Amino acid sequence: MNTAKHPIFHPLPWSAHPLKNRLVLAPMSRVSATAEGLATAEMEAYYTAFARGGFSMIITEGNYTDEVAAKGYPHQPGLTTNAHAASWRPVVKQVKTHGALMIAQLMHAGALSQYYQETIAPSAIQPVGVKMAQYGGTGAFPFPKAMSLEDINAAKDGFVNAARIALQAGFDGVELHAANGYLLDQFLTPELNVRDDPYGGSTGNRFRIVAEIIQAIRAVAPAHFLVGIRLSEGKVNDLRYRWKDGAAMAVEVLEEVSKAAPDFIHIAVQSGEWERDSFYSNGASYAALAKQITGRVIIANGGMHQLTRAARALEESHADLVSIGKAALADPAWPLHTLTGTPPRAFHPDMLWPEATIRHTNEVIKAGLVAG
Repeated sequence: MNTAKHPIFHPLPWSAHPLKNRLVLAPMSRVSATAEGLATAEMEAYYTAFARGGFSMIITEGNYTDEVAAKGYPHQPGLTTNAHAASWRPVVKQVKTHGALMIAQLMHAGALSQYYQETIAPSAIQPVGVKMAQYGGTGAFPFPKAMSLEDINAAKDGFVNAARIALQAGFDGVELHAANGYLLDQFLTPELNVRDDPYGGSTGNRFRIVAEIIQAIRAVAPAHFLVGIRLSEGKVNDLRYRWKDGAAMAVEVLEEVSKAAPDFIHIAVQSGEWERDSFYSNGASYAALAKQITGRVIIANGGMHQLTRAARALEESHADLVSIGKAALADPAWPLHTLTGTPPRAFHPDMLWPEATIRHTNEVIKAGLVAG
């Protein structure tokens, strides 16, 4: 196939947000904000590099949504104050100058926080696994406190306020992080949510907090402001986790998502192996079910730098966009290099470490490997 004719380079006419291609920068934690959660000049260069490199949509790393219980780790960026909005504003402006859509991911770590000694969760259940060393953690996660209704309302208010701050900073929209084992995913996961109130039990009840957040953001944001959701089965502390009921559970979740009507749905594969971990025994993929049930814009994730895999996700699973992580870290100009037939820089595991990624990205920029 002529690379220029590959479906990932087809434009996407998306209401008020037309995209020049189907390539999205996946959200990746960089822990490069200030201690107060402010975005930095270094982050501006980092995100701008991907926009200059040809990605049509940039999703930021997870921003914490309140100062009480949401933070995941030190030096995580936040969207809780006017100062946070002011720090993100030049980053967003530079990214949009290069024609890319800028989306802020909103994240509450819940029981997987590596920042607090006392954490909260839907239910008082010990998280499996250990903290991530690359984000400053050691040992087991704290045993969380089960959230009261007041805690739930405070968490919801935090997401809505963060969306307001994101709008103030100039972002085109937000992505609710309901994947990878963090708070909203904890509510959705049956083994982690054993509540017997309106936020536990049925799939609809477990999804209720997400639906209410989407509804509340819609009430305070203009119609053009995008509200999306990121979903997954695997978790950062439990990569092998899968729903016991497989496709049946996926259908139940997506039926609730459809009712909430987000603008886009980002299906994440924690392992990066889309074919292996995105399909069910009946042959359906999570992304294909998402498109079939919701009709929304679908972003597929999981090793999408492989052109055959990206084509299959777009054509067979009916995804609209593909998000790229590791390959983008290796080469912020991956879209332009792939389009022109220039071999992209190869990924190295060291690039997963935030300091190495930032250093490498700066080297790429200085070397002129990202188009101006």
